Amino acid sequence: MSDTSTDLGGLLRAGVADGAVPGAVALVARPGRTEIAVVGAADTGGTTPMARDSIFRIASLTKVVTAAAVLTLVEDGTLAPEDPVDRWLPELSSPVVVRDPYGPVDDVVPADRPLTVGDLLTSRAGYGFPADFDLPAVVPLLTELRQGPPRPDLTLTPDEWTATLARVPLLAQPGAQWLYNTTSDLQGVLVARAADRPLPEYLAQRLFEPLGMTDTGFHVPPAKLDRFTSQYRPAGGGALDLVDAPDGAWSRPPSFPSGAGGLVSTLDDWWALYRMLLADGAGADGRRVLAPESVRRMRTDHLTPAQREAGALFLEGQGWGYGGAVDVLAVDPWNVPGRYGWTGGTGTTAHLVPATGTVAILLTQVELAGPQPPTLMRDFWAYAQQG
Repeated sequence: MSDTSTDLGGLLRAGVADGAVPGAVALVARPGRTEIAVVGAADTGGTTPMARDSIFRIASLTKVVTAAAVLTLVEDGTLAPEDPVDRWLPELSSPVVVRDPYGPVDDVVPADRPLTVGDLLTSRAGYGFPADFDLPAVVPLLTELRQGPPRPDLTLTPDEWTATLARVPLLAQPGAQWLYNTTSDLQGVLVARAADRPLPEYLAQRLFEPLGMTDTGFHVPPAKLDRFTSQYRPAGGGALDLVDAPDGAWSRPPSFPSGAGGLVSTLDDWWALYRMLLADGAGADGRRVLAPESVRRMRTDHLTPAQREAGALFLEGQGWGYGGAVDVLAVDPWNVPGRYGWTGGTGTTAHLVPATGTVAILLTQVELAGPQPPTLMRDFWAYAQQG
């Protein structure tokens, strides 16, 4: 499937017809024109038709919300980007770094400086995934800390998680290297401790309620389970294996609300969030949720060329803002300088382009087979950039 000359609904129906997804919802909004398409079913059996208000596990799209929450605390004066995080995360007060990323995990040197709030926001704190997942200092992230595909039923409490992370050495000196995922979970713990309230409660108060994001949270309550999609992964030969049913892992509050990938949401909720980010922090009703400068920081690349190159497995030449990638080079049809957003491993993607006023959101229920986006997602991006 590569013909993007059709309309949005036709593009999604082709993805359903070739077995890539059981169903999907998508939006492409440009100034004066908004397209919304809803196709297929919420499950492979076709028993529940997909709906505009279907609820999806959005995985790493969560990172955008978590970064925005950190910035609300920066605006309040509670945090500053240059602040060492050990005031709120004392477990990380004496970080050490592996001497050699390929060497023993206990061969370490002291960190050059403390970890800062800015290190967490830019994903350059020294924790996270590089291109090689088999490095000794990366293995504990996958095993003890259960980083990777979100599994709310298999996680520790925030305090237990942070204490465990503190026993893992940094893979790089603070500020030196972009590494994926772990710092967004750290941001979630930081927000909860700095705000002195659980992360779900803080996000609801400062972001979800002001923006009218009524279906976004870390679990789906019983009254909404009939709108919750099943989750699948590719099994080869065009088959899909069930990963999680509506009454599964997200049907109850998690022990660890993951700031890196734990949220569920809907198309309209995510559109409300991205309209705010496109409007420099103002919601659809004009109510300000973030300051314009905070939003500009989120949408600005903070990486060096060498850091972007080292992170190419995930970034594909993009830079990194706060909570999402920033296109810096027009290297592909869907790659537009200034485009901001990210992709979730559960089959979700959302981006905005400030220069053109475009918002593009695609929600599916099929996991990505690896870091690189599937054909349907790439076709969707190319369609969104047609103008």
